[in-house]
Amino acid sequence: MTAETVHLFLNPAAGRGRAGKREPRIRELLSESGFPVEVHLSQDVGHLEIQVQQAVDNGARRLVVAGGDGSIHEATNGIMRADRAAPLGVIPTGTGNDFAKASGIPLNWEHATTLLADRIAKGASPRGVDVGRINDRFFANGAGIGFDAKVTRIARSYRLPIGDLVYLLAILRSMVDGIATPHMRITAGQTIWDGPITLANVANGPWIGGMFHIAPGARNDDGVFDLLIAAPVSRTQILALLPKLIKGTHMQEKAIVHEPVTQLVIECSQPVASHLDGEVQPLQARFDIELLAGALQLL
Repeated sequence: MTAETVHLFLNPAAGRGRAGKREPRIRELLSESGFPVEVHLSQDVGHLEIQVQQAVDNGARRLVVAGGDGSIHEATNGIMRADRAAPLGVIPTGTGNDFAKASGIPLNWEHATTLLADRIAKGASPRGVDVGRINDRFFANGAGIGFDAKVTRIARSYRLPIGDLVYLLAILRSMVDGIATPHMRITAGQTIWDGPITLANVANGPWIGGMFHIAPGARNDDGVFDLLIAAPVSRTQILALLPKLIKGTHMQEKAIVHEPVTQLVIECSQPVASHLDGEVQPLQARFDIELLAGALQLL
């Protein structure tokens, strides 16, 4: 494996199959960088992560992932677990593309690919963005514990071609059988929360689910997370909050606690659902979370 090659990692199923259909054009545009392009197709969940780690360990220096937030999540974990560092280029071809928006990457995949090829050709210096670590996993855009993890699990089960609206549909479905409010003890700097909550969200970027402006002030290169805690709320309160969550005008609501943090511990009364970058995780009762400033280099 040569370091001069551009290694393109692609999940053909990303974006409801759009990524696979765009692969020939993406490869063509990346070739304009003047470097050969080698394509690595993901076959299953976790495969892209393994491929990325192996490529970096073997000396790859130009990595590009074409996919959604799930693909970026796997690529980030692959890079962070590798024995050496390597920069990553991102081509957004997913449903939400929250990380791309947070990183100022054009959402038009052809435009993003053209700009990336030009940066590679010019040998542009990569820029650092923060990465989060939660227990033994890494995340690029954000982590959610509680209700939003349940919403994510339901959204991932749908195969409807309705884009970001799948998350709105999942919220409505999540409320049918009630809203769990497990007891959590959250210790983050001077902030201690000890009681029932609807959710805890650790935001590295401002968007989740494509359409929800969960942390309007969050930046993924400022060396700090935005922690949002939502106190127990009813179905009616959630419905009233939805328009504000989309607009990003919910931060002053009484049910919302907001705190900038770099490290925190969440201890739950029982194992609860969580997600990292929209990827549902096994049920867990304790979450040790820390920020790794500038740990991921973007091409």
